[in-house]
Amino acid sequence: MIDSSAEPSASRVGEVGLVACQDYHQTEPFQFESGGSIPELTLRYETYGELNAARDNAIFICHALTGNHHCAGVHSLDERKQGWWNFMVGPGKPIDTNRFYVVCSNVLGGCSGSTGPVSINPETGNRYNLDFPKLTVGDMVTAQSLLIDSLGIDRLYAVIGGSMGGMQTLQWAIAYPERVDRYIALACCARHSAQAIAFNDTGRQAIINDPSWLEGNYPEGEQPREGLSVSRMMAHITYLSDAGMEAKFGRKRRNANVGMEHFDVEFEVESYLRYQGQAFVSRFDANTYLYLTKALDRFDLYGEEGSLDASLSSVASRGLVVGFTSDWLYPPQGNREIVESLLRLGKNASYVELSMDSGHDSFLLRSPRLDGLIRNFLV
Repeated sequence: MIDSSAEPSASRVGEVGLVACQDYHQTEPFQFESGGSIPELTLRYETYGELNAARDNAIFICHALTGNHHCAGVHSLDERKQGWWNFMVGPGKPIDTNRFYVVCSNVLGGCSGSTGPVSINPETGNRYNLDFPKLTVGDMVTAQSLLIDSLGIDRLYAVIGGSMGGMQTLQWAIAYPERVDRYIALACCARHSAQAIAFNDTGRQAIINDPSWLEGNYPEGEQPREGLSVSRMMAHITYLSDAGMEAKFGRKRRNANVGMEHFDVEFEVESYLRYQGQAFVSRFDANTYLYLTKALDRFDLYGEEGSLDASLSSVASRGLVVGFTSDWLYPPQGNREIVESLLRLGKNASYVELSMDSGHDSFLLRSPRLDGLIRNFLV
């Protein structure tokens, strides 16, 4: 049950306003789980709110596959687009910046300022491209722990994330039990199903088979646009739900011209997906997409022994896992299994399943129930 008394009045809810990104830079080599390394590391991040004197009010937010460090506020006064979780982070909001110091970084391997395939290798003067080491979710979290060290934070009040961010959140709880008080994992899973891997690989093949990919060595500004666009279109379908798409688009026609070419955009849903694909190409890198989707496919809390319990045995934090009924990419059962394992181990964990029609992306959409869950869990 949601405690309505915990809801702030509208007059108390505000915005974080203008924000600026910062860079954590490490000049020592960073070692990957694969055995590879890079000579130096940069993580781009943003912070909201103030770190208290005890340094015990920090919340780390982990972004999803195509997200980045900009989760709240705006970068300029004339910018209309707010951070990807702006409704969740701010004064009086569920993740209340009047109480918490909130940190969000672009993941290692990303293309929004953190070191990744698009970055320049200082040893060669060229972009890493496919010379970037094999990447895992564990590598992402190890890099994040170094950022938290640099901020003088020993223990996090909470780690929160959805989808790929939820996997990072679980990895935090497993790898750094002494550093996490509580965690919230939304719309995630302990490992990808064969279907999820298949969708990711089909997207990767669209990129790799684009003639402009050039074995990953495409010139700056000339990436494989068509392949990346198709990858995004296909992935975006998995983020939605049948009910949500039917309600939004149905069979509404964009073009009823009987003289149109056979394969011109005819239906609204076609127009929407093509727009999503084209917009994605302007803000994301193709090699980065290959690396991040492969890291997701490698994530496996069942491990070689096939034991989820063994992987979760080190968790010491209080946890909340949230599944969404219409999520067919990471179905509710996969979220529920994580908590069932934690409870078998005697851990303090809760599972909540929210009925929403927006599919996998439900955690990115405002919902009074989700707002209330997160607000109350952070009390």
